[in-house]
Amino acid sequence: MATERYNPRDAEPRWQAKWAEEKVFETDNADPREKYYVLEMFPYPSGRIHMGHVRNYAMGDVVARYKRARGYNVLHPMGWDAFGMPAENAAMKNKVHPKAWTYENIATMRGQLKSMGLSLDWSREFATCDVDYYHRQQHLFLDFMEKGLVYRKNSKVNWDPEDMTVLANEQVIDGRGWRSGALVEQRELTQWFFKITDFSQDLLDALDELDQWPEKVRLMQKNWIGRSEGMLVRWEVASGSQEKEVTVYTTRPDTLFGASFLAIAADHPMAREVSATNPDVDVFCQECRHAGTSLAALETAEKRGIDTGIRVKHPLDPNWELPVYVANFVLMEYGTGAIFGCPSGDQRDLDFARKYDLPVVPVVMPKEGDAASFVIGDTAFTDDGVMINSRFLDGLSTAEAFEEVAKRLSSQSLGNAPQGERKVNFRLRDWGISRQRYWGCPIPVIHCDDCGVVPVPKSDLPVRLPDDVTFDKPGNPLDRHLTWRHVACPCCGKDARRETDTMDTFVDSSWYYARFTAPWENNPTDVTAANKWLPVDQYIGGIEHAILHLLYSRFFTRAMRETGHVDIKEPFKGLFTQGMVVHETYSIGEGLEREWVAPADLKIEEIDGNRRAYLASNGQEVRIGSIEKMSKSKKNVVDPDDIISSYGADTARFFVLSDSPPDRDVIWSEAGVEGAHRFVQRVWRLLSEAASELQGVAANPAKEGVGLDVSRAAHKTLMAVQSDLDKLAFNKAIARIYELVNSLASSFTQVAAGKADAALKGAVRDAAEILIHLIAPMTPHLAEECWTLLGNKELVARTSWPRYDEALVAENEVTLPVQINGKKRAELTIARDADQSAVSQAVLELDAVRTALSGQAPKKIIVVPGRIVNIVL
Repeated sequence: MATERYNPRDAEPRWQAKWAEEKVFETDNADPREKYYVLEMFPYPSGRIHMGHVRNYAMGDVVARYKRARGYNVLHPMGWDAFGMPAENAAMKNKVHPKAWTYENIATMRGQLKSMGLSLDWSREFATCDVDYYHRQQHLFLDFMEKGLVYRKNSKVNWDPEDMTVLANEQVIDGRGWRSGALVEQRELTQWFFKITDFSQDLLDALDELDQWPEKVRLMQKNWIGRSEGMLVRWEVASGSQEKEVTVYTTRPDTLFGASFLAIAADHPMAREVSATNPDVDVFCQECRHAGTSLAALETAEKRGIDTGIRVKHPLDPNWELPVYVANFVLMEYGTGAIFGCPSGDQRDLDFARKYDLPVVPVVMPKEGDAASFVIGDTAFTDDGVMINSRFLDGLSTAEAFEEVAKRLSSQSLGNAPQGERKVNFRLRDWGISRQRYWGCPIPVIHCDDCGVVPVPKSDLPVRLPDDVTFDKPGNPLDRHLTWRHVACPCCGKDARRETDTMDTFVDSSWYYARFTAPWENNPTDVTAANKWLPVDQYIGGIEHAILHLLYSRFFTRAMRETGHVDIKEPFKGLFTQGMVVHETYSIGEGLEREWVAPADLKIEEIDGNRRAYLASNGQEVRIGSIEKMSKSKKNVVDPDDIISSYGADTARFFVLSDSPPDRDVIWSEAGVEGAHRFVQRVWRLLSEAASELQGVAANPAKEGVGLDVSRAAHKTLMAVQSDLDKLAFNKAIARIYELVNSLASSFTQVAAGKADAALKGAVRDAAEILIHLIAPMTPHLAEECWTLLGNKELVARTSWPRYDEALVAENEVTLPVQINGKKRAELTIARDADQSAVSQAVLELDAVRTALSGQAPKKIIVVPGRIVNIVL
């Protein structure tokens, strides 16, 4: 019979209202069931959600709905990462207060997310700019101070001249600010730091326990923490400096005989000493100080240096003197601010040596190399090998040479100390959290001329941001506020000043997952609730956060454990990094005249496999370009609201989950969306046409007869999809659902036509319920609508996941390898319970066996039941 098309514009708001009215997704901390905490990285309220959000939150929602159906007490909250420079930039550009801009954006994006039908516990919602939230963050800061995990010092920092704030090294990309893109400068400022380095070894070691994290993320964190085993080597100053020695950290003491220079940072005490009397060195050091401080920037920058005139004695030969250069690739913050250059074993050192005509002596060659002929050309030899040109080390392996040098330098003395000592070093540096901006969490300290730095008493928290600020001038409005910064010292009562730096926004996102466990609590956490819910069972977000956010969050759990707010040390048990949503680009014109065109402005035609794009307004042809990440700059964005209003949220969800493996990019295409929409309509049509015949019928899987194929298909798919969802293989699960619908279609049609007996109806009713449960995590509104059609009163969202019948999923056939005279020649697929006679007869009918026999009878057929068949000719 004919049926109306499924209307998502009617169904989706109706079911969303029903879920909200019945508080279906609100989580009770007292629920005794086993917990499951699923969390997607919370969004920045930029104003509109994009398709990347749709994919990210659809994935998390599938996990949440599935785990809820499997009987878990699921926590699936949502909040907003709401502080940061974009709000201040908008304030300056649009003459609007950052708070107003932020909360307006939150309201818009909240509505968009709700229209997706996400099973979120909105009762726990907060924004990091809420006073209630940053009040507790200030509480944590003070607790960290008490534990010695916070300190303040003068430091060389990355200064973004456009955003006019400090950036962490990790926030400098190719020498530019990660948000503004401006070239970063170095400045000397007094900054607040978190002592993340206190946990360097633990952060590294614990990565091995995170077996539910992608290996590439663990590797990125290992490299960033950067543990190295080496030596501190003290070089005696021969001339040119008042200093008596300079200390170098090296991981390759085995290559000391290849040294041709020492290089020091522009801020090294010896560099400052020489700068005072040598104008050329002073100018060069000033240039170094205005360059970026990120290691990535230093690696790509041209290697430059200047001879200081200082000479040092080689630690293994006091008659050998080496020059000391100031070099732009050495930083005081890393190691000791001094390195020794071995050009033959390090490409950076080699480039530097060639530029300044310094010796290049090969000291390591491949094991099979010839010492007499081995030379270094334009490429350094950085592998392990055999020592050459290294006196008493010649012939040793690099590992043996390391040990020999370590032994000698440890026994030698320079002054009153050994000339060398073993040292473990880490690349990781303490986290500078000071930011010179208004829209951030105020740092709760007060500066008093008499008492120094004084923590704000917890009873005086929160330190609120003042609302009456202006953005008509560059810089931090808190510095020029007439009253806010002026306060009485909590210790002596005299006039004092508030700290005007605010915290790095990565602080806000480093503990929000813990706050979600009890966001109503007066303390930062309810320790019992935090320990119950944490770690997050499944965390979902982009690979771009592999270092910054994840590393800082791991530090925070350790710091919060030290201060008694949690009893765990790792925040995220499982981590999944999803791919991006990408789209074709479209443009008109060339070079500087090129204009990007939005997909919504186009008409695309395909004739004989050739696709062409035209402006819908005037028919002008548009170039179809490469597939790239959706971005406003190239206008290849698709507005989720447009998709939801045209096709419905279920279609959008189904498409972003089905088109490719979840860890890879998904290519957005109109054809793909239309295909997903057709599938939604097909499921609706099949179920709605058969619904009247299935109402009142008990679900009864068939064990024999005409309904057996229906029940087998449904239960096998149920088992397979369950396994796929356990592994987050959403696209595989959806592919199986497509196959199931295809296999069930004729039976549904038969039922709808009134041509099914009671046994088939029972099997189809059972298959229909299984199908609805399978689609419910992906297309929840459609599932509720179909569930109601079958006469069910309870919500699918509150219904348990079905169990598959073991007998129906058991394989009834077995594939046996067939060997002829001991060599495999074929395979035989046959009923699992076939007897030896049936197996022998079936084997003789295989083409490969017939060819081998050439009409002759085999001498013997040996059947090992369920395992193998051997034919002896």
